[in-house]
Amino acid sequence: MKALLLSLAAVTLLSACGGSGKEEIQQFMAEQRAMTRPRIQPIPEPKTFAPQAYTQEAKVEPFSNQKLTQALKRDSQQSTSPSTALVAPELARRKEPLEAYPLDAMAMVGSLLKQGQPVALVRVDNLLYQVRPGNYLGQNYGRITKVGETDLSLRELVQDAAGEWIERTATLQLQEKSK
Repeated sequence: MKALLLSLAAVTLLSACGGSGKEEIQQFMAEQRAMTRPRIQPIPEPKTFAPQAYTQEAKVEPFSNQKLTQALKRDSQQSTSPSTALVAPELARRKEPLEAYPLDAMAMVGSLLKQGQPVALVRVDNLLYQVRPGNYLGQNYGRITKVGETDLSLRELVQDAAGEWIERTATLQLQEKSK
């Protein structure tokens, strides 16, 4: 039994001293490196620039006085249309502070009578404003036409799909505070 264990230990020691097989792998890797060639495509030749002659000399210059005069005449003819007559007075007057905010950013929180005139309380950015008929609200030239107990009505000027100015009515409802 001792002899068997001794011979087994000797075989194990001798097998550990043998080659590990790395030489074969290293040789294979060297062969593959030698056979592999990178494929680099050549850079294409740059295109030659061919200048073109300017052929629009006989046409009207885009920045000439003649072109500007034509554009101004066309604009003045359009400004006499009935739809622009609606918005012309609005463009000439001074804007009120509440015209800087859209209607959906405002909330009507109350109404009262002040010197016999109906007044609505409107909250914008956590500030309260008193508005009455004739005041302006919103970004669409909205003029208050009526203040009621639960709502206020506006006449707005907006552009339709064709670019014409039209009047439309809008309302701002009383909003009760939710708990």
